[in-house]
Amino acid sequence: MLSDHQNGIPLFRFESLPENGSLGKLRAGRLHHAIFTRQGGTSAAPFDTLNLSVSVPDEKERVYANRRRAYGMYGRDTDTVVHAHLVHGNDVAQVTQANNGTWMPRVDGIITNEPGCALTMNFADCTPIFLYDPAHHAIGLGHAGWQGTVKDLPGSMVRAMVQAFDSDPAQLLAGIGPCIGPCCYEVGELVITAVHETFPDADDLFVAPVGEKRPFSQGNGPHFDMPEANRRNLANAGVQQIELSGLCTACRTDLFFSHRAERGRTGRFGTIFVLGE
Repeated sequence: MLSDHQNGIPLFRFESLPENGSLGKLRAGRLHHAIFTRQGGTSAAPFDTLNLSVSVPDEKERVYANRRRAYGMYGRDTDTVVHAHLVHGNDVAQVTQANNGTWMPRVDGIITNEPGCALTMNFADCTPIFLYDPAHHAIGLGHAGWQGTVKDLPGSMVRAMVQAFDSDPAQLLAGIGPCIGPCCYEVGELVITAVHETFPDADDLFVAPVGEKRPFSQGNGPHFDMPEANRRNLANAGVQQIELSGLCTACRTDLFFSHRAERGRTGRFGTIFVLGE
């Protein structure tokens, strides 16, 4: 991934997704995206500082101030982006600018081919999924925790873009953003069983704990490789060009919020995906 910095706000971008120059020139381009960190905002601990979610008990005024800072780099605010009410499922909604300022109900993927439309979601260990169709100039943004992973939310996004935009999966560009990695994601029988029921060669998706026990771990259970599982989901849907961030949210609580590492008392870091005019 590429790291960048603007107006005191650090962010990451996928190297494989086409953009036009540095942040200062992005608004002239056809595709803009960012994965924000937890840095550069106004919120107090434990939501310090760039919490972009109103679903946690942060002060609402601070959340909206944070959004003005982050979305404002792209000429946006809360009412000029499309949000989603995330439910850890695999439903996908097609949206337009008519949906600006609204939360699409009970979906974990949103897609659009309307120039000027901007998509946003927030995370704290679950997997951000970015999809771009350069042939039909369409985008998708998704949220896959372990439930969305075993329900194949990434594959549902690909199929939705095929149906809505006639996308060719082999031509899609995909990015898998920062999420909790196999270094930190200890899981129990519920997740183990669900993964084995879903994935061939599921044993390969579990690794033994390595190094010192994490302070938030329960024991010596297997660790689930959620980014790799979602890479397989995308590959199984026909996507060939997939970039992984390589960043673990639980390891890097200096950069990202982590529900697991911070035992639920934390904020949500944001993403934005803008289809340029």
